Amino acid sequence: MNIEKFTFNPLQENTFILSDEDKNCVIVDPGCYFQEEKEFLKNHIEKEGLKVVALLNTHAHLDHIMGNAFVKRTYDVDLYLHKEDVITLNMGDQSAQVYGLDLFETSPQPDHFLAEGDRLEFGGIKLDVIFGPGHAPGHVAFYNAEEKILINGDILFKGSYGRVDLPGGDFQTLKNSIQNKLFKLPEDVVVYTGHGPETMIGVEKISNPINW
Repeated sequence: MNIEKFTFNPLQENTFILSDEDKNCVIVDPGCYFQEEKEFLKNHIEKEGLKVVALLNTHAHLDHIMGNAFVKRTYDVDLYLHKEDVITLNMGDQSAQVYGLDLFETSPQPDHFLAEGDRLEFGGIKLDVIFGPGHAPGHVAFYNAEEKILINGDILFKGSYGRVDLPGGDFQTLKNSIQNKLFKLPEDVVVYTGHGPETMIGVEKISNPINW
């Protein structure tokens, strides 16, 4: 499985394209906000000959769903989100007004609800769903045990962790998600984060302040 990262929008959010040998791909957390970002994503997909087969959201905070409407409209694929984060999704327009992000397009509603333990398979793309609330009430991470990768959104960062001061956030819930779920994964799992650089489970178990 190939992983590509693109950093979009004023909040510097990481968007991921996961693809297999047959050029099937899924888009995770499309943060493309400006028109040139949307065109960049589309042009890259065309240049690489990729076929978009699904749209996945780790959670529905504004910066992670800015491109949902564009991806849905362009590729006519199903949107996957945890049911507990629909309330977050529906706050998108209000949040955009607060931040003065007038170009925001209202996200479509999910076609499928994600749940703990789900196995998603799109061709050679295989992902297990880990429910990890705390930063957002319906936050999930996507894990591939064979390739030892975790697309974790804003749960865990390199040397940090997701903020809990937004609606639906809770520090103890987030701490439990990290310590009792993510930190139970093998130490050599690479963590792809919603902002900033990648890290590894083993590194964060030792150095992350969530354990202090």
